[in-house]
Amino acid sequence: MRARPRAGTVLCAAIAGGWLAIALLGPWLPLAPTAVDLYALFAGPTLAEPLGRDDLGRSILARLLAGAHDSVLVALLVVAFSALFGTTFGMLIAWRGGLVDLIGMRVMDTFLAFPGILLAIGLSGMLGPGLGNVVIALSAMSWVGFARLARVQTLAMKTRDHVMVARALGTTDAAILRRHVLPLIAAPLLVEATFALAGVVLAEAGLSYLGLGAQPPAPSWGMMIRDASQFLLVAPHMVVGPGLALLSFVVAVNALGDGLRDRWQVQR
Repeated sequence: MRARPRAGTVLCAAIAGGWLAIALLGPWLPLAPTAVDLYALFAGPTLAEPLGRDDLGRSILARLLAGAHDSVLVALLVVAFSALFGTTFGMLIAWRGGLVDLIGMRVMDTFLAFPGILLAIGLSGMLGPGLGNVVIALSAMSWVGFARLARVQTLAMKTRDHVMVARALGTTDAAILRRHVLPLIAAPLLVEATFALAGVVLAEAGLSYLGLGAQPPAPSWGMMIRDASQFLLVAPHMVVGPGLALLSFVVAVNALGDGLRDRWQVQR
């Protein structure tokens, strides 16, 4: 019998899925995140505006929901690019072995020698502010984890009987990796993707907090927290919304990754 998913895992999947749905549907939601109301500066929470308004009288709830589009969508793009490149790189060097594997390992060690967030800050600073450059910077930071995992898993799979039989029958290397290796290592890679998604959301918020991510007036969670930090004594409600949104998404995705890892008995 297959074990039923725990209630906590289901709840975390629902929270993460809800934020992903908001991120994808954000441009089509009836929101006005940049609408200024000078008569409602620093207005506190009300029934109409449960999170209150910011220093320009803008709806914090509207900006929070609109900001999910930038924050979460950037994280999804970074994880997708990192997983594609990192998995391909790790599988290829493990499959080739020898000098190719040695050089590939040294390349990964070079990237790991730099603290990830400092590397992302440096690249974002050189490329300039903007979400496109944030995707490039964070992808350069995140692909190594997928590459290392894909390499280890491929090394374990390349000596399996069905892979050896496929090679003996003359199946091409690309076909073997695509049909016989990748499906068997997909579970640990998916678990890695969940943890990477949470880490990238935090990193994107950090870059936006430093002014290297989304630029005003476009909202993002990190930029909202940066703006709110200037008015903590005057309007502490400004930081509650984006802070709780960031916390709920990261905790939910991490807990979902833990649940998937335990369910599939994946070793990270």
